[in-house]
Amino acid sequence: MASSRLAPAFRLPSLGTDYALYVEPPPPAPLTGRSSVAAPAPPWPVVLCLDGDDQFDALRAARADLASERALPPLLLVGIGYGASYQEPANRRGRDYTPVPIEGAPEGGGADAFLDFLVTRLWPELERRYPIDNYTRAVAGHSLGALFALHALFKPAPFFNRVLASAPSIWWGERALLRSVAELRAKQGALPARVFLGVGERDSRSMIEDLDLLEARLDAEPFAGLEIPRARFPRKNHFNSLAPGFRAGLAALFAPE
Repeated sequence: MASSRLAPAFRLPSLGTDYALYVEPPPPAPLTGRSSVAAPAPPWPVVLCLDGDDQFDALRAARADLASERALPPLLLVGIGYGASYQEPANRRGRDYTPVPIEGAPEGGGADAFLDFLVTRLWPELERRYPIDNYTRAVAGHSLGALFALHALFKPAPFFNRVLASAPSIWWGERALLRSVAELRAKQGALPARVFLGVGERDSRSMIEDLDLLEARLDAEPFAGLEIPRARFPRKNHFNSLAPGFRAGLAALFAPE
């Protein structure tokens, strides 16, 4: 069973999967004097949370914390999942979030098909249901979800221009992501976007070194217009870095221009 405290707002079938969509609109504005509470006026930018069954609550908590400090604009949070947690067969993250199949995971390599579904099926449905602002489109993920978010960014015409990548699994496919970055950089010099990169200091050495390598390459051959806020979280491992990663990432992605 999924662990999110919210029930899905709707479902959307595609790719042989019945995707579960969790939705939380912006919270009401804080009371000021005698003024009444009201939701911020739309349209709202969307933050799409991958692994929504298990991680949407962490994104909601991060937004609530930052909103209490008035550190965020109004955002529509959308979690996408499977109605099933990681270990259940209905959860297809190993297919949807990975760029290539690997030994032991032959179902991998569905990232491009999943990205096409997000762009051509999910986003029109969100536009139909909610007053969304398409100037800023954000995607947030942790581990394999972060790998997918980065895979979606390093495309010739990326759909998402805000990316929150917490503890990304860059190792997948013998670092296939790094090859994608190099290929894109050879074709174009500009990438107007903002990407947050974070990892716990007690994550595995390989996870930390892979992220260091990605950052070093982006610093050595930068894309014009690409902002890269980054963080390392003391005393946090691969699992408990999720909450601070989402909080720091949201704050960094939506900091004032």
